[in-house]
Amino acid sequence: MTAIRLLIVDDHPIMRDGLRGVFSDDPDFEVVGEAGDGAEAVRLAQRVGPDVILMDLRMPSMGGVEAITRLRELGHPARVLILTTYDTDRDVLPAIKAGATGYLLKDAPRDELIRAVRAAYAGKSVLAPSVAGALIDLAGDRGPETLSPREVEVLRLVADGATNQAAARQLLISETTIKTHLLHIYTKLGVRDRASAVAAAYKRGLLS
Repeated sequence: MTAIRLLIVDDHPIMRDGLRGVFSDDPDFEVVGEAGDGAEAVRLAQRVGPDVILMDLRMPSMGGVEAITRLRELGHPARVLILTTYDTDRDVLPAIKAGATGYLLKDAPRDELIRAVRAAYAGKSVLAPSVAGALIDLAGDRGPETLSPREVEVLRLVADGATNQAAARQLLISETTIKTHLLHIYTKLGVRDRASAVAAAYKRGLLS
């Protein structure tokens, strides 16, 4: 497997050092650069070609949302995973709308962070639980959204009583991916748990 090329963006040098330490010891990752703000991140991304950018949200000069927007305008293919201390609606929504692949908080355990970067590299969305909760709270304002075929598969297994582990085994994906699918389902259906998701799906005719 080719190493995942990673760009670390944070205005705190100690945070950058810590993140570099997390990934430098793993041969599956290559830290190709570090930046202290969004403007530097955009310049560096164009030069070193990262696969995934770990991006802080609030930084001097240019913040994370503006940097993501600029990268998208430039057509840069890197996945951007937000890593921040902020999980309020006013922080989360602009980042997701700008095109962030995932949104994690800085208190995430090391293993969760590594899984999230792998998922982002694969194009899968990863959301911290509190962030997913914020999106769920706003789901009703956007009206009903359509579940993807894979989300319907996951929900059908849940309706049949499958655990996350059993569903993951049957669909040949990781348990973390199942959890992420469920968070997306909850957000789209405007519910908070498995039972409510199944009930809402039956009500909308998504399950029969």
